[in-house]
Amino acid sequence: MNKDQAIGAIILLVSLAGIAVYAWVLYAYSIVVLQVTAFIAVAGILAISGWIGWTMATTPPPAPLDIEPTPPETEAAKSS
Repeated sequence: MNKDQAIGAIILLVSLAGIAVYAWVLYAYSIVVLQVTAFIAVAGILAISGWIGWTMATTPPPAPLDIEPTPPETEAAKSS
């Protein structure tokens, strides 16, 4: 087993232990855990949207593109 696989196995075990602990705490203190979980979820979504808004508000607009118009084709070029 290489290093990446070992780290992946550790992450898997920690995640499964976290699920078990969360389930036990949810059973023991259901209302408080649900309130905290809902708060964290809503606060996380609002923080991400606030970060997007901040980035959009503080980023300067892009420079306009200076596209040179192409000269019109001559009649000789069109017929060939």
